[in-house]
Amino acid sequence: MTGGALSGLLVADFSRVLAGPYATMLLADLGAEVVKVERPGTGDDTRAWGPPYAPGGQATYFLGVNRNKRSVALDLGDTADLEVARALATRADVLVENFRPGTMDRLGLGYDALRAPNPGLVYCSITGFGSGAGAGLPGYDLIAQAVGGLMSVTGEPGGTGTKAGVALVDVITGLHAALGVLAALRHRDHTGEGGHVTGAGRPHPGGGPGGGQRVEVSLLSSLLSALTNHSSAYAAAGVVPEAMGNRHPSIVPYEVFHAADRPLVIAAGNDRQFQALCAVLDRPDLAVDPRYATNAGRVAARDGLVAALDAVLRERPADEWFGLLTAAGVPCGPINDLAGAFALAEELGLEPSVRLGGTGQVAAPVRLGATPPSYRRPPPELGQDDAWVREILGP
Repeated sequence: MTGGALSGLLVADFSRVLAGPYATMLLADLGAEVVKVERPGTGDDTRAWGPPYAPGGQATYFLGVNRNKRSVALDLGDTADLEVARALATRADVLVENFRPGTMDRLGLGYDALRAPNPGLVYCSITGFGSGAGAGLPGYDLIAQAVGGLMSVTGEPGGTGTKAGVALVDVITGLHAALGVLAALRHRDHTGEGGHVTGAGRPHPGGGPGGGQRVEVSLLSSLLSALTNHSSAYAAAGVVPEAMGNRHPSIVPYEVFHAADRPLVIAAGNDRQFQALCAVLDRPDLAVDPRYATNAGRVAARDGLVAALDAVLRERPADEWFGLLTAAGVPCGPINDLAGAFALAEELGLEPSVRLGGTGQVAAPVRLGATPPSYRRPPPELGQDDAWVREILGP
């Protein structure tokens, strides 16, 4: 394995489902050697989460977050298998786990047990609600969306709350986990510590003991951070936001409108963009109306303005408006399904998908000029690398 930004790093992946596997796939795409530890017989829960299934019968959920990894099947309740897991953890540069807090400690795989034999280890724990008073709460994305406030600001006004269409909190938490791991690795490199030999067979830069540290992320903390303007409104001003459907609490027009054939979103974030919008719609009177001259005024007089804009937008198809408004510098776009989204990305040259092992995969979103992401192996069959793992760990 050569060329990746994280080439030479060995990651012991004790995580399941989404947040942890997403984080470790990001590391794997950037060159790290990731060994996924799975239960014998069943493996990661998402192996059974279907339909849909790809040709060959694998669940697409599992395929979406497990490429570039190796799989070893280990029963952590079995003494011999547990020793293999400990050997892997002792050799690894990074360990990622999302068991219920306390589980890894009971197995002898907690950070405190591993820091002496592996002082350079970056140990990342992903939890639902932290390792303290929230340790007993189930770390499910839907629960986090509910209790973390996301559902309260999603959906139509007066509704019961609506979840996002994807397990968004898991994904955000996975991103934060990967960021935390990279920061900890940077610290280890910067201090010149953590000079053990990795399982990939290369000495880690630097020398001397230590350099590793614990990284902790939780679904709830990640969500509160990701709620950005909403959580800032509460933290800074005590404002509790409510669901507004597709409207924005602080910007107008910034919502869904109705073109002649399908919905269209417009996001005019400043006065210049609003004036350009009015010019394209042949409603220059709206741009000079004192009620709408400033964004604050447009927020206060939202309903009347939106009705006036919507009446004009209904006269032409969404794609026609998309072309006209984009040319005028007005941010907008039709509401695509995923087929339309992939088609747009292809049209824009973003290369959104790759073929790996005969199956389509979503391409890595990060581009690096010198050390780009690579696609070295398809998501593994359960336990397909058992022999390889035991060989690199030695007797």
